[in-house]
Amino acid sequence: MNVLLIGSGGREHALAWKLAQSKNLDKLYIAPGNPGAAQCGENIPIDANNIEELLKFAKEKKVGLAVVGPEDPLAAGAVDAFEAAGIKAFGPTAEAAKLEADKAFAKHMMRSCSISTAEGRVFDRYPDAKAYIASRDEPVVIKAAGLAKGKGVYVCEEPSDGILAAEKIMCDKIFGEAGAKIVVEDKLLGEEASILAFVDGRNIYVMESSQDHKAIGDGDTGPNTGGMGAYSPAPIVTDKLMSQITREVLVPIVDCMNRNDTPYKGVLYAGIMITAGGPRVLEFNVRFGDPETQPILMRLKSDLLEVCLAVCDGTIENVTLEWDPRPAVCVVMAAGGYPGNYEKGKVITGIEAAEEDKNVKVFHAGTKEVEGDIVTAGGRVLGVTALGDGIAQAKAAAYRAVDKIKFDGAYCRRDIADKAMKKDRK
Repeated sequence: MNVLLIGSGGREHALAWKLAQSKNLDKLYIAPGNPGAAQCGENIPIDANNIEELLKFAKEKKVGLAVVGPEDPLAAGAVDAFEAAGIKAFGPTAEAAKLEADKAFAKHMMRSCSISTAEGRVFDRYPDAKAYIASRDEPVVIKAAGLAKGKGVYVCEEPSDGILAAEKIMCDKIFGEAGAKIVVEDKLLGEEASILAFVDGRNIYVMESSQDHKAIGDGDTGPNTGGMGAYSPAPIVTDKLMSQITREVLVPIVDCMNRNDTPYKGVLYAGIMITAGGPRVLEFNVRFGDPETQPILMRLKSDLLEVCLAVCDGTIENVTLEWDPRPAVCVVMAAGGYPGNYEKGKVITGIEAAEEDKNVKVFHAGTKEVEGDIVTAGGRVLGVTALGDGIAQAKAAAYRAVDKIKFDGAYCRRDIADKAMKKDRK
């Protein structure tokens, strides 16, 4: 089967790497891909959001399955277009993708099926939002309601900071139309976990747990990013807790989407805050997380292409996933200045040396090839991912690999997986 993978980030390199291992794959195309993905298939210079050209290419190359990586083409109706043309597509329709693309819609859906989440209100006028935030005397979280590349969330300890965040989003339009509406929520206290599941419209198959690190700095300090690292599994997610999350979050939202005539297929990602009172939903994403995909797929032993086809066909109940019992840790190497302004075009060296360890894989995120050199081309540049016999060993292997890779201004957090290691010692 010929497969078209849509996207260009670290998530897509990881997906390409895993799809390329399938015995059922004839040809893998990645649009537009990156230099890492090019080692797994053929990069095609079509933008991930150019659905018309992607569909035309898929027809020409007799593509049997399209796998849509990023949220933007999902929200724009990529799956709808491919399915209308008779091509199987892995991912939710545009209406179902509103679970991520419209946080106000997601909030409404959670309330309608009694899923535990933070108390919050939606505003489309800044004066109303300002007045409400000013009336609060507890920390608040301000979220752009639309898609903001993982950066549209501000955790504010003081109402005055919340007002400034709302002003930036709604008045200064730092996220464009994604900030036309905002969600103002109470701050939840606890530890976060990422729960990803394959959903075929009726059935749910939960993957191994993981934990992302959103903040730019060690100790979860500084502004939020798209993700500075992740590990899998997350020791905080016990079997009992996973069963509770499945029962109280995943099953109700999938059922609710069906009752809303927006059945869900693809990967459903629930961002969970594990509070003293139990798990509560922070957000839903409608695709593989980035960087959670990297450590999760490092541990997946099963054929990803077969799983994707089962999701499309509504037969996920016939699938049994096999996992490497060893944990995996992914450390994101970012460009200096990220998530603010950063320079591009810095030559990267040491990737081959880092991958001399058979338990290490370097996933390209923001890179491109220029005259034979791999250079930086984005804020999050690489996702250095390693397996180990325990969390500590996986972390050590990942950072040994990180230290072999060089580019001007390279930055990474040094505490990825520390939370897991503390729990391992208890």
